[in-house]
Amino acid sequence: MRTKQQLGAAIRGERQAALVVNAHSRRGRQLYEGARSRLVAAGYTLLGAYPVDRPGELEQRLAEAADLGPDLLVAGGGDGTIGTAARLLAHRDIALGLLPLGTTNNFARTVAIPLDLDAAVGVLTTGKVIDVDLGLVGAMRFTNHVGIGLSADVMLRTPPRLKRVTGRLAYPMTALALLTRHRPLRATVRAEGREHEFVSHQLYVANGGFHAGRPITADANADDRLLVAYPVGGPARRGLLRETARNAATGHRRTLGDAPFLAVRQLWLETDRPAPVEVDGELYGETPIRIGLDPNALRIMAPADSPDR
Repeated sequence: MRTKQQLGAAIRGERQAALVVNAHSRRGRQLYEGARSRLVAAGYTLLGAYPVDRPGELEQRLAEAADLGPDLLVAGGGDGTIGTAARLLAHRDIALGLLPLGTTNNFARTVAIPLDLDAAVGVLTTGKVIDVDLGLVGAMRFTNHVGIGLSADVMLRTPPRLKRVTGRLAYPMTALALLTRHRPLRATVRAEGREHEFVSHQLYVANGGFHAGRPITADANADDRLLVAYPVGGPARRGLLRETARNAATGHRRTLGDAPFLAVRQLWLETDRPAPVEVDGELYGETPIRIGLDPNALRIMAPADSPDR
């Protein structure tokens, strides 16, 4: 496999790429043509270009694009699209280019990709190849987070009809309905020879630096060989709402050394009763689970001044 520098030189010199845009994501359909035309204008030869209208076809189209042998695979969409592309490209001699077209764009924010389409394409022409960590739960890689508690219950229990009628609003509506009778979890986290106990309605284990479009802490990122485990609130239901608002407002001023954050390389997590688990917004299984890291698993095109370990 080429070095990052060699791959970056090939991208800048040959300008051969493939494009996959989730046209089902927010703004995806209307921005597909804009993304394609901007890449061509930037001098890229597109070996293939795929607007994906049906979510079930996304992984297949990404695989087809990768099989064309581009130096750069450009994926446009939200965190689900980017996460699917990241799993496909892990440890491959292809760099992932990000066009953040979703709602929260957590991974794009983590790796400092501009949310403006022209600026994001600019990174693909003037940036450099870096590698970042992916999280690992079981055999599944992830970009952003693992959620245990209310967030997974919401994924499990949101009625399909409500999603069809209200779209993304179905999730907070379901969360509020579930919270009135939701029982807190007693979670035990074992890591690096120590045991930590949390009682909360919601726990996260993050690989990236953003959640819900806001910083988790000022120093969390996806290239530090660390996972960040933290509860949101304690056993009281009102604490979950209060801490959710606090985290959104103050994350940029907090550090990994502050309570209640636990920064470790890997961990074992179990709960007082089996609890559903969601990984980057998709249902995965139940606790107990082991969560670790796949260091420097993914190569991406990032801004030229990006740090790289």
